This record gives sequence, structure tokens and C-alpha cells, in this order.
Amino acid sequence: MDIGQITENAQLFLLIFVRIFALLSIAPLISSTAIPGIARIGLCLFTAVIIFPWVYEQGYYIPATGLEYAFLMIGEILIGIIIGFILTVIYASFLVAGQYFSFQMGFGASQVYDPMAQVQIPLMGQFLNIIAMFVFLISGGFQKIFFVGILRSFQVMRVPDLITSQEGIVTLVIGSLVTLFQQALIISFPILGTLLLVSVSMGLLAKAAPQMNLLMLGFPLKIGIAFLLMMVTLPLLMEAFSRVIDASFLEIMRFLSDVERGGVL
Repeated sequence: MDIGQITENAQLFLLIFVRIFALLSIAPLISSTAIPGIARIGLCLFTAVIIFPWVYEQGYYIPATGLEYAFLMIGEILIGIIIGFILTVIYASFLVAGQYFSFQMGFGASQVYDPMAQVQIPLMGQFLNIIAMFVFLISGGFQKIFFVGILRSFQVMRVPDLITSQEGIVTLVIGSLVTLFQQALIISFPILGTLLLVSVSMGLLAKAAPQMNLLMLGFPLKIGIAFLLMMVTLPLLMEAFSRVIDASFLEIMRFLSDVERGGVL
């Protein structure tokens, strides 16, 4: 595919580019402000050039009027946003899991800035977020973004599918939000449950021996137990992170397969 053919079909190339740009602007890690904007745009252009020959051969309807073309571009942007949002929501379960037990540990007041989410989050949430980032890289998350989120979406999904698959899209978004809190609770439950038992035990000791200064002993005890549990369960946490990441891509694949069959989720 030479530059001349891309120039002759600039309208089609722009539609491909805006979907890819919308997806990568929301997708995990790639959307981080730590990545220069010019690098992200260059990656989107390079990806659009690779995808363009396949889309061109398959055929793509280009409207004659500017208003119809504008609506078509908005639809492409929405497709990219929906797919990127699903990946981001599932990935955020690691951050929420860390927030669940940060307050129980006594780290609730220690906030750090997350450049990917662009918000202040508890320290343990950032710790799990970094671990999830490495698991995402090791499990081939970047490759899956391009093969599943971009290539597969161009193979089976066009803008009119946004109208015919409204119910499926709503179900996918709501199901992803439910999965976010469900997986976050499952991941954090071993540490959260143990800290809850420690708090109950200390409350009983406070009633049995009021002379003990349990307030001073409680914070280092909870922090030490939480770190010990994380060291012991870290391999299991990494396996859980990998399963959650794979499940998010499988959910997108299932949705795209239903769109290809013309069914409703």
C-alpha cells in the first residue's frame, strides 16, 4: 500500500485513524500521560497504515455529504471509546482492590499520584497497579489490544452495528462495571478478611485487658501482617491478575462475535 493510494482514500484512512486513536487514548497503559502525545499519535498512524489495506479491500461505505461523514466519524470514535473503556474498567479492579485494604492497614492517609488514572490513590492501590502493569506486559496485553481490540473490531464491527447492538453494548458496559467490583473484592479478600479478624481480635483484647495500649500496637501489627500476607500471596495475586486481564479480552471477543452473528447479548 503506497502513500498515493492512502491519499486518494484519505476519508477512509481518517475513519480508521479516529477509531484507533480513540481506543488507544483510553486503553490501559497506552493512555498514560507519561507517554508523549506525539508518540501516541505516531503509533496510531502506523497502526492505521497497517489496517488500511484490509479495510480497503473489504469495502467501506463513504457518504457523499459532509454531515453524514461527520456522524460516521463520531460512530467510529464511539466504537473505539467503548472497547477502550471495557479494558480500562477491568484493569481498574486492581486499583480498587488496593483501596479496599489500604484503609484497614492504616495507609488511607498516604495518597500518591497515579499518572495513568490521573487521580490521587492510596499507596497500596498504586502498588497493586504497578504489579498489574507488569502482568499486563508479561501476558501479552499490548499484542491483544491490537489483535483483539483493533484488528478484530474492524473485521466484524461497523458504525451501523452501534444501533443494531444497543442492548448488547449496554449489557457489556454494565457487566464490566459489575466485574470491576467483583474481581476487586475477590483479589483483596484474603488481606481484607485477615485484617478484619485482627481488628476483631484487638477489640476483644481491649475489653479483656483495658490497660494495654492497643491503639499504639494496632497500626504496626496490621501493617506487618498485611505485608506478610502480600509476600505470601503475591504469586497467587499475579495469577489472578492474569486471569482478570484475559477475561476482559475474552469478553470483548464474545461481544464482537455476537455482533458478527448479528445477535444480541
